[in-house]
Amino acid sequence: MEHYPAAADIANRRDLEVLLRRFYAAAFEDPRIGPFFTEIAGTDLEVHLPRIADFWERALFRTAEYRRNAFAPHAALASVRALTAEDFGRWVQLWHATVDGLHRGPHAERAKAQGERIALALHGRLAGPGASLAGSENRGFIPLAALQLRSAA
Repeated sequence: MEHYPAAADIANRRDLEVLLRRFYAAAFEDPRIGPFFTEIAGTDLEVHLPRIADFWERALFRTAEYRRNAFAPHAALASVRALTAEDFGRWVQLWHATVDGLHRGPHAERAKAQGERIALALHGRLAGPGASLAGSENRGFIPLAALQLRSAA
């Protein structure tokens, strides 16, 4: 795995690909959200990575085309097993830990903020009006995987 100085901001698609690989490695292994990727969706990272890198490249740099429906795969997952506030909260925790473990700067901060907005929007659409991540029982809990990501950087 490539090593980046902690002070470097997310600068380009290559940085995003490294970030996304590290994030998905942690997410696939996570006992709470891993099964959504590995058992329910059967995510093939080599197929998924270019699409999700397009999404994040567009979100952060406005340089890539992303015309897919980001909600549809999440709705499909939720039709098999409900995606709870705790699940989205864990996703946000791992996303923040991965970004913080590799990068510092305006793009890194934007990536974390965008991740939170995405989680809130997806959860809201799936759970309906009045849904909130703030009520999550695990709020403030940092999983061991997140701590390992921070120490690996």
